Amino acid sequence: MASLKGKLETEIEIKADPQKFYEIFKKQAHQVPNATDHIQAVEVHEGDWETHGSVKLWNYIVEGNAEVFKEKVEFDDASKTVTLVGVEGDVMKCYKIFKPIFKVTPKGGGGLATLSIEYEKLRADVPAPNKYFTMMLNIAKDVDAHLVKA
Repeated sequence: MASLKGKLETEIEIKADPQKFYEIFKKQAHQVPNATDHIQAVEVHEGDWETHGSVKLWNYIVEGNAEVFKEKVEFDDASKTVTLVGVEGDVMKCYKIFKPIFKVTPKGGGGLATLSIEYEKLRADVPAPNKYFTMMLNIAKDVDAHLVKA
């Protein structure tokens, strides 16, 4: 039987300051819609913009479809990692566990962003979350370009 658990991961070089890249996902998620067309809105549902454990609701477009994602955020300042732990929303109809992770490491004049999604499918016929992974990659590239331009 095929495993229902999986992980998608890639690394991209970023030109933006690694700390600023980390902080836009940690403290300024409300700025992400200004940087990319993939995200329409982000709002705080519980807590605030920058507290570990706060809950945010993301409105986004993936492959032409409007969806929502409610997540509880986890931060690791030492490793500059932001984990969005899925709690509700469209992806949770297919996945028992859905965790997009943004990690940034300084490198040269910019940094290296490691993007991953850890997931567990609800059923064997559910595809890997490739469309969400592609969107995540595009968001990271858009945020990087936005920060460099600023």
